[in-house]
Amino acid sequence: MHIHQFSICQTSTEQQIKELQQLHLLRGNEANQLDPNQMWLTFLTRVNTASQEPIAIRQWLHDLLATADQAVDDWLADDEPLTTDIFYRVAFQLLQYEPAVDFHLDQPFMDWTRIGLPYRQYTTWTTADVIDAFYLLLNTRNKNGQIYLDQLTSEGFLAWTYKLPADQKPLFFNGKPVACFDPAQFIREVVYIETDLDTDFDGHADLVKAEIMRPVDTEHGLKVPAVFTASPYNQGTNDEWGDISTHHVNHPLIHKDPNYHAPTEMTFPAKSKHQLVAGHSKEATESFATTPAYTLNNYLAVRGYAIVYAAGIGTKDSDGLQTCGSPEQTDSMKAVVEWLHGDRRAFTDRHSGIEIDAWWCNGNVAMTGRSYLGTLSTAVATTGVAGLKAIISEAAISSWYDYYRENGLVRAAGGFQGEDADTLADETFSRTKRPADYKRIEATYQKYAQQMAKAMDRATGNYNAFWDARNYRKYIKGIKCAVMMVHGLNDTNVKPSNVKALYDGLQQLPVTSKLILHQGQHIYINAFQSLDFSEMVNLWLANKLWGLDNDADRRLPNVLVQDNVSAEKWTAYDHWTGASRRWYLSGNQLTNNPVANQDTQSFDDEQPVDKYKAWCQSPAKWQRALMKDNGQFSRHFTSAPVSHELLLRGTPTLTIKVASSLDHGLLSAELVDLGAAQRLTTSPVLINRGGLQLGFHWATDDLREFKQQKKTTAAKVISSGHINLQNRHSAGQVDELAANQMVTVSFDLQPIFHRLVKGHRLGLIIYGTDYEFTLRGNEAVKYTLDVNDAQLTIQ
Repeated sequence: MHIHQFSICQTSTEQQIKELQQLHLLRGNEANQLDPNQMWLTFLTRVNTASQEPIAIRQWLHDLLATADQAVDDWLADDEPLTTDIFYRVAFQLLQYEPAVDFHLDQPFMDWTRIGLPYRQYTTWTTADVIDAFYLLLNTRNKNGQIYLDQLTSEGFLAWTYKLPADQKPLFFNGKPVACFDPAQFIREVVYIETDLDTDFDGHADLVKAEIMRPVDTEHGLKVPAVFTASPYNQGTNDEWGDISTHHVNHPLIHKDPNYHAPTEMTFPAKSKHQLVAGHSKEATESFATTPAYTLNNYLAVRGYAIVYAAGIGTKDSDGLQTCGSPEQTDSMKAVVEWLHGDRRAFTDRHSGIEIDAWWCNGNVAMTGRSYLGTLSTAVATTGVAGLKAIISEAAISSWYDYYRENGLVRAAGGFQGEDADTLADETFSRTKRPADYKRIEATYQKYAQQMAKAMDRATGNYNAFWDARNYRKYIKGIKCAVMMVHGLNDTNVKPSNVKALYDGLQQLPVTSKLILHQGQHIYINAFQSLDFSEMVNLWLANKLWGLDNDADRRLPNVLVQDNVSAEKWTAYDHWTGASRRWYLSGNQLTNNPVANQDTQSFDDEQPVDKYKAWCQSPAKWQRALMKDNGQFSRHFTSAPVSHELLLRGTPTLTIKVASSLDHGLLSAELVDLGAAQRLTTSPVLINRGGLQLGFHWATDDLREFKQQKKTTAAKVISSGHINLQNRHSAGQVDELAANQMVTVSFDLQPIFHRLVKGHRLGLIIYGTDYEFTLRGNEAVKYTLDVNDAQLTIQ
């Protein structure tokens, strides 16, 4: 087990005492009156959340070991001086670590440092030392993935703070608000925010439903920041529709006409009629019982952040059509931020005209969420909308073309062969959940969906006006808020190219950006045991939304990367890209020097029918066969075993000459780490279901962590890429291609941040059809490679 904490602030002795007094852990002049042992005993007594009765305290102390064989109360009776080992032996027990399982009773401090927990070490402990060490202990993560203060809070330690006057909240501890807001008293309300859009062609401005959960303290004068999650899934999904509209992929590529242009999608009215205001109210007329929630938002809610969810246009209880990433969808979510900031109006219901303000909001907004949710956070940020101070963009798309297409090819998001923009629109068009409302809009939506299917152009896979409208990278320069990006290096759904492009663009701007790269696929990381992600977010938002001067930007790493070799290891870096590296293709090798006058190499893409069908049904079987292929349908190039560890950072690019035996074709490539190893599990392992307490009598989360696999594997794919041979200059430009015409292609594979350990080899596999991601035509096509001057770079 190894714990990493990046959210702990350096705090002066005076500030520590002030904050401990604020939490009632220090009282009066105890810091000057008590000796070290008395101070330590006082702290231990006050953190017993079960009872403050003397008999309960005695039993509590009698069940904690001060030495390897002596309870705290017995040890105190001997009046021996406090030592570092005694302090941290007891601290381990307070933090729910188990003797003989997580630490040794005879050497607790050594185990404390081995696990990576923060510490203080003193030769002779003074009262000031005890205060300093216990303050740090309150900020130390326990075995169940929360800092000790949050553990105490989940046991009711801060329940008394619920009754504090609103003007005394929030309480801050170590630069972060604590959970001093009563979840049982949260106000849940619904408002309808008026946009400037008319995406359902009814002549009226579309209304967007927002669900709000805020502290009751806002009713008594406290203004709080808002954390907004834009989720088109929030009001329900049409899974059956998605199945029906999934496209067939078992058909060949076509030869593309360079002069072909796809039809454009439907345009929406430029003007719409706005509601007449019939009055104002401070109270919403509608509420809600529950809503699909992000557990990070639940963590933040009891710390004083209002939580807002909206599904946007084309969803249940809102107006408009579902447009899958279009500027209109962005604007519908931007409208929510504008209302929270005080720049747009909303109504208490859909028809009365009674206006309601976000009077309880301090005007500062952050956006959170993963995948589509993080995508819309990024999209709204590019508008530069006032009030948006920060986004936490997890596994987010920065260009929808890079989600459903690649270099002139239709390319699936991992695990969703045949899904496309129209499929996702159908799945999230939750106005179907109101049957009468759907009947009124059915014909309009079907007309739009049919036009969308043509405009997105699965026939060619080219970059066109449809995808250009969904390319947020063009507007990165418009971002004015701080950005925290979180992405999985093994995410085959929203691939790392999406976050790398956003990260690169942000480096040119005068805004704060933070990047966290983990070893997962398409997941959240806020419930990891090894990393204080939730506390990092709380620290960051305290600075961005509450305006607290807590040095968050300097304290949090610019780039934080989870290691791919050792479990529970996170390393801070200044930048993603490192030193440029280059290899040349020679025979079946990757070499450091070019080799001239090499023969061409070839492979066939066609497979026997039985094998083709089996691979279509189970692409994992194809991947295993690809790794073992001896040249029948791919070519393999391998480096010599590396003599020392290599850290591969950046974007791999393959440049090579290739010919297809037909007048169309594609080329694919995978980068592979070759070497027997017990690699990390592909998904986090469940450690404690419901074990992560997010507050007192409040929500929970499942504690998880990547672990070392028990079985040894021979290789791991670390990157891949694909290109249509007719799009060798750009995804939007089609070039002619004749059968057997040798052309040069240069294309990027997915960005990496990978540690290649000593003795491992780097492998490059070049092939045609990718059964996991590309169309699968099984054509009788032969690909020929001219490897003279072919090279692989990472930079």
